[in-house]
Amino acid sequence: MKSKRTAEGDAFAAFSIAVLRLAGHLQAEGDTLAKPAGQTSARWQVLAAADHAPMSVADAARALGLARQGVQRVADLLEGEGLIAYRDNPAHQRAKLMELTEAGRVALSDIQGRQAKWADRHGGKFGEQRLREATAVIAEVLASLSGKQQA
Repeated sequence: MKSKRTAEGDAFAAFSIAVLRLAGHLQAEGDTLAKPAGQTSARWQVLAAADHAPMSVADAARALGLARQGVQRVADLLEGEGLIAYRDNPAHQRAKLMELTEAGRVALSDIQGRQAKWADRHGGKFGEQRLREATAVIAEVLASLSGKQQA
């Protein structure tokens, strides 16, 4: 027997499906933007996290909403290519901090240049107000699903 949903439940199910489909498209677009720099969306995310502030792999995984093991694998590949370096973490003996190398900064800057043009083009189609409202709803849903209160 099929369960009936409320109108709100139907709307939330449709919203969820749309967000999942959007995530797939954004992943593919991210790969396209990162490819000329020899990177992928996953590598780009870790480079950007390391550029934001020196952080451990676990911190980056939490910030990105990804599994620590996956971020560790990508970070190790980036380190092997000289795009990030691990340095000592004064707060934790074993959890090293990731930081961008000069080569990592060049790769990230290359990607960010393409991303800015891409974001401007797509942002212009929908307008700042609508996009900020949609972002606010997504942030509320994320907070609700993760059990965190909005600030």
